[in-house]
Amino acid sequence: MNYLINKLLVLPGILLGISIHEFSHGYAAVKMGDDTPRIQGRLTLNPIHHIDPMGFLCLLLFGFGWAKPVMINSRNFKNPRRDDAIVSIAGPLANLLTAALFVFFLKLADNYLPYNQLGQIIWEVLQNTVIINLVLMMFNLIPIPPLDGHHILGSIGGAKVWNFYYKYYDHLRFAMLLLIVFNGVSLIISPGINFVYNMLITLIF
Repeated sequence: MNYLINKLLVLPGILLGISIHEFSHGYAAVKMGDDTPRIQGRLTLNPIHHIDPMGFLCLLLFGFGWAKPVMINSRNFKNPRRDDAIVSIAGPLANLLTAALFVFFLKLADNYLPYNQLGQIIWEVLQNTVIINLVLMMFNLIPIPPLDGHHILGSIGGAKVWNFYYKYYDHLRFAMLLLIVFNGVSLIISPGINFVYNMLITLIF
């Protein structure tokens, strides 16, 4: 029963984090000149339009998963290299801003929520939303396909980096799978999550 309750307390953060992340990719792409996300109905915060069932289940059960990727046609960008980097970083940046906003709500909750069961539930939902958004941010910044980080690094590094990704694409995806299965991802991103979380707690009043 406690396991089910804990998962329900995490659910709002997962749904919001996924929706914010994918919406931001789509919004940035449209602003850069590619209308594909709008045509495909991805410019919405409705999680139904962004959830990949298997990825959502993995995220809910194991803490790592994926959403339905926003389709982008970089040929519509005015400056493909720059614009692809902007679109790729928009998702993680949106998760960071969402985490910061909910840290602010968390501080308000600390000061004004009554110390009872309902107040504790609200506090845990707020904290879980902060953590989930930081997990999504840090996870997607890992520079391994198909995550956002490899698009960002490729856009910065240019042809040599893209050629490396193209040559070793399958190997890198397999390496990512091994990292997830053997909990390597958690070891990689946990220090960054803790650092950003503590920074937000310190800076936001």
